[in-house]
Amino acid sequence: MPGRSDRRRSGLTSVSLERRRLGRWLIVPAAQFVVPALAWASIGRIASARIWPAQEYTRVVFEAPDSVAHRVFTLTDPHRVVLELDGVKLTPELAQLPTRVQPADPYIAAIRFGTKPPDTLRIVFDLKSETRIQVFALTPVAEFGFRVVLDLYPMIPLDPLMALLAERPEPPDLVTKPGPTAQERVPLAKTETRTPGRRRMITVALDPGHGGEDPGAIGRRGTHEKDVTLAIGRKLKRLIDAEPGMRAMLTRDDDYYVPLAARVQKARRVEADLFVSIHADAFREARARGSSVFALSESGATSSAARWLAQSENAADLIGGVNLDSKDPALARTLLDLSQAAQINDSLKVGRHMLDSIGAINSLHKGAVEQAGFAVLKAPDIPSILVETAFISNPDEELKLRSDHHQTKFAESMSDGIKRYFAANPPLARARSGTG
Repeated sequence: MPGRSDRRRSGLTSVSLERRRLGRWLIVPAAQFVVPALAWASIGRIASARIWPAQEYTRVVFEAPDSVAHRVFTLTDPHRVVLELDGVKLTPELAQLPTRVQPADPYIAAIRFGTKPPDTLRIVFDLKSETRIQVFALTPVAEFGFRVVLDLYPMIPLDPLMALLAERPEPPDLVTKPGPTAQERVPLAKTETRTPGRRRMITVALDPGHGGEDPGAIGRRGTHEKDVTLAIGRKLKRLIDAEPGMRAMLTRDDDYYVPLAARVQKARRVEADLFVSIHADAFREARARGSSVFALSESGATSSAARWLAQSENAADLIGGVNLDSKDPALARTLLDLSQAAQINDSLKVGRHMLDSIGAINSLHKGAVEQAGFAVLKAPDIPSILVETAFISNPDEELKLRSDHHQTKFAESMSDGIKRYFAANPPLARARSGTG
């Protein structure tokens, strides 16, 4: 039985749960198999196993109706990770897991099984290279049971700034020196100075919402919010990259989950001039429709709907699966409670331009920028907005969100709003860095 803190933590997801139950979903991504909940008792305590491969990290998830005692250790020559699950039998369904390993998986070469008396299942992951691992357990939330999560990371973490510079470098006449690290930038949030009159690249951080274990809202036709946001984000990135003097980075470029704080950290690491989180709204009534734009609020939400949405989005970490025991100092310092009045003022400006542009191709749910306490918008030095492109729970708007043509229209309108904002509010050159 979960303890009091676990019950309280699960209670935070009541809004998120209702949002997702609009479609009553089962997760069936390409790299997994799922067994209905009613069959759990007959399959040796593991209901399903899923693999989410990505360059940033590969995640393996084991789901069960009850908590599973587990241990993990590593071996070398060759590199292997061994996960032991107590009281778990190797069932035909679980035996399919090795077939789910994709050849392009950056970290896992193969998966093998063994047993350890009296009743422990040993799962061996043959690795392509040495990795850094995290293993943690998650208590039931939304439609999930108990989960044991194994994350495999590269020994040297991927650097979003270096990746961005490799993909779209500064023109030679704009380069000065490398930018500071994320840790170095935090103390500068209040004292940042800028020098006018110098051209530089404008960097936009695009954040496709949800991903991996967290599908986001699901429409009646089975459309997953996480797929829509990634498709629109990729299209928007191409449009921004095609603009002279502009470039974009994606906080996720595939189907995997990125914690909310890590999304903010990535934007700050590349010294983004703007952060745009992309979503597709849902509501219990199918007639709700239209696009919305949100900014951060330091006080209360501007409406009950904005508060409801912020609670739902902030619960994404519990759905996507975040190691709450992690003591990563960089992430811990990303969401410092600094004064954000200037950031919010700029966010409202860009939000107004975004509403004007997106309103040309879709009806607006609200004609003004709304505000609430969205965790993903808390970069203290980057104007940040969250765009709900349309209601995935509305049958007509779900069709638009599924359409490549309308996805492009959404991306074009958002690109137009971004350009309008920077035309009216050109970013000044940073005195401390030329990598903007």
